[in-house]
Order: sequence, then C-alpha cells, then structure tokens
Amino acid sequence: MKSKIHVIASEESFNNLSSFEELEEMNRTVRIYKDTICAVIKRKDVQLRLINLLELLKRHSCKQLGVSYMCKNTIAAKLEVSYKTVQRLMKKLEDLGMIRQVAMKRKKDMLQTSNAVLIVPNEEVSDKTPSKESEKCPTNKTTSSSLKQKINNKERKDVSILDNKVNQFKESNFIAHWVPEQFANLAMCYYNQAETVQEFWKVIKQSNRVIDHSEQKRAFTPKQELHIAIKAFKEFVMKIKQNKNVKNKFGYFNGIVNNLMDKLFFDDEFLQNY
Repeated sequence: MKSKIHVIASEESFNNLSSFEELEEMNRTVRIYKDTICAVIKRKDVQLRLINLLELLKRHSCKQLGVSYMCKNTIAAKLEVSYKTVQRLMKKLEDLGMIRQVAMKRKKDMLQTSNAVLIVPNEEVSDKTPSKESEKCPTNKTTSSSLKQKINNKERKDVSILDNKVNQFKESNFIAHWVPEQFANLAMCYYNQAETVQEFWKVIKQSNRVIDHSEQKRAFTPKQELHIAIKAFKEFVMKIKQNKNVKNKFGYFNGIVNNLMDKLFFDDEFLQNY
C-alpha cells in the first residue's frame, strides 16, 4: 500500500528541500558522482546514460540548489530514451545514494504530481569549508548586474569545459593497437580498463608458443589464435560467474587457454577450417 503524500509542490517546499548552500558545492558533488559512476558501472552505455541524467538534473536544479522537479516524460524526451529507461536510471542513482525522490502533490486538487528529485550532498564536499563568495545561479532579469553575472558564468563555463576536456584526455582508456578489435570489444564488456584487456591478450600470445624457431612459426595462426582467444574468454566468463572466489584471474584464464590449445592442436578439423 502506498504511503500518503504530505509534501505539497510549491516554491517554499522546494526551497526547504534544497540541501546545498552554493552552486559550486553542488557542481563538485556531481563531478565526484560522475567519477564514481565510471568506477562502479562496467557497461559504457549505462555509464553514459547515468551521467547524462545526472547532468540534466543538475542543470535543472539551479533555482533551488539540488532540487529538480521535471516530470519523467520530459526527462525521457530530453535524453531521447523511454519512460521505463528513465525509471531504471533513477532507481540506479538512488541505489548509489546520489539522488533521492520525494513524492509531491498539487495544491489545487491535492493529487499526486511529479516527484521532486534531490541531489544528495556528498560528505567529502560537505565537510569542506565553504568559500567566502558564493556563486549564484543566473537569473532571468535583464539588469546590468544580471548581464554581468551571465558573462561571468559563461567564462566559468568555458573554463569548466576546457578542464573537462583535459581530464578526459588524462583519463582516456585506449587499448593497444596489437590487441585484435574483436577480442578487445568482448573483453571490454566485462573489464573497462585497457591494461586489464591487454593482459588477457598477453596470456594468449604467451600460450601460443613458437614451435619452429628457424621460421618463428607458432603453433596457431593469427586467425586460429583469435578464435581460441574468444572461445577461451567466453568459457572464462562463465566459470568466473560460477566461482567468484578466483584470486588470480589471469592465471585462471591461462589455464583455460592452455587446455583449449592442447586440445585443438591435435584437432585436424579445426586446423583445416581456421
């Protein structure tokens, strides 16, 4: 049974729900949450959608800092996703402790309306001493002071964009050219660090030993090697799901690869077809 809604949607309610004193405090919190999403969420597409949603909520939480009251249909339209997807993304951000939804009702008919979505303050940011000059959200007034504020905000935004570009360059996660793209795409579904994917491919290369040193001929051709790598990695993933206590994933993967190569080295059908 749903609990009774007591909060009425009004400017006073939204002001009371606001938990940030300054815009910069909210911005720092969102930046920390973005980093957390990249570290915790493995799937790149889910990472991107969560970050886009968080950024959208932040942009529409300027009047009452940290409080957004857009309806989910509007959010879905802006993100170009379905209503159900927005619900799932909201639930994920709630589970991560980044947002909180507060049920609201309209004052005129006391019926339920769009939830207020609160960006939850981050303890690391909240514990810091606030700066002396609070950064304010730009207003809609057309006074000279307002225009000056907009110019200052644009300059800060340009600097922020530049900082983000620099950080993205520093955090870029490119896989080495010597790792086959097909194997890299498969491994990146489960491990989002390029170094980890490269280590898995090194296991393949080391296991495919040279059998003719005069011609540097290996046991398997590059095509056969790739086929074995993909088959071995799929088997590795299935076994990891069944046994989550594996301490050395590369050693475990090495055992699977060696067993598979020993078996296929004497498989004439495999050697002829690949």
